[in-house]
Amino acid sequence: MIDVRMWGRALAQMPKLSHSEWQLLDPVAKWLIACRASVLFMTFTAAALGGLMAWRAGHFQWDLWLATVLGLMFAHATNNLLNDYTDSRRGIDKDNYYRNQYGVHVLEDGLMNERQFWRYVGVTAGIALLLGGWLIMQRAGLTLDLMLAGAFFVLFYTWPLKYYGLGEPAVLLVWGPLMVGGTYYVQAGNWSADVAWLSVVFALGPTTVLFGKHTDKLEADKRKGVNTLPVLIGERTARLSIAGMVCAQYALCIALVLAGSFHWPLLLVLANAHSLPALFRILGHTKPPVPPEVFPENVWPLWFSAYAFSHTRRFTTLFLGGVLLDTLLF
Repeated sequence: MIDVRMWGRALAQMPKLSHSEWQLLDPVAKWLIACRASVLFMTFTAAALGGLMAWRAGHFQWDLWLATVLGLMFAHATNNLLNDYTDSRRGIDKDNYYRNQYGVHVLEDGLMNERQFWRYVGVTAGIALLLGGWLIMQRAGLTLDLMLAGAFFVLFYTWPLKYYGLGEPAVLLVWGPLMVGGTYYVQAGNWSADVAWLSVVFALGPTTVLFGKHTDKLEADKRKGVNTLPVLIGERTARLSIAGMVCAQYALCIALVLAGSFHWPLLLVLANAHSLPALFRILGHTKPPVPPEVFPENVWPLWFSAYAFSHTRRFTTLFLGGVLLDTLLF
């Protein structure tokens, strides 16, 4: 039976489910949970920003944009599935590892066998490839190169990039120039310096979330031999790096306004500045050994990433609103 409420729940969070509850789900709900659909909003937002900039430049086309946003979201979903498979096969997600604690891991929790899992991967990746192929036929130039670059990160983010401190730079590159800039390029057929800088502002958000998650599980990653960037630089430097990236988002917005690339609406992001002291207090201390009483049970053991995620949601909403208002008014 179709459960639309579960669709909404899966899009908003990573629910934990028993075997009996899983069996009652419809295929769409299972797919949304298996591919961690709650984080796909970041990819949708990246494509929305690239499309908005194309509209601003007078190059927006609905069919190209829809194919791009859907292709990117299915590619991201494919990466999430492959991420779980790779870490499961390499033994990283064994023994109630972090990934199992805050959400369903369909392989580790025994909710799917490998044949069922690869069926999901095949359909998901197939849709992404079909949409990408159609875009290549519609647009020449660097469209193929962009798709090949995206395929590289889909296939190799989990291993070896994440294992050798390159996962975090990869996310900055993918959610910035590749997704935002690539969406704009497919529409406009050229690159733009303003779009490039704007893409960096946006991409710093997902990067802080990933940096936070890898800082949360720094010791566990170290024991498993996963050398993420926070493992390599240490927890204190990692916490300071998250704070620095958050500050850079606001500083870049101010710089883009002062440079004349955008107007005052971009400064709407400053409405979120009141939350920074609380965020910086969290980042100023090590992770507590147990969650505070008021902390949501379904979020722990995520800590720094939970606060970074909350900030990113608010900042991105104001950021997109500012770009849209700037486009409409000027």
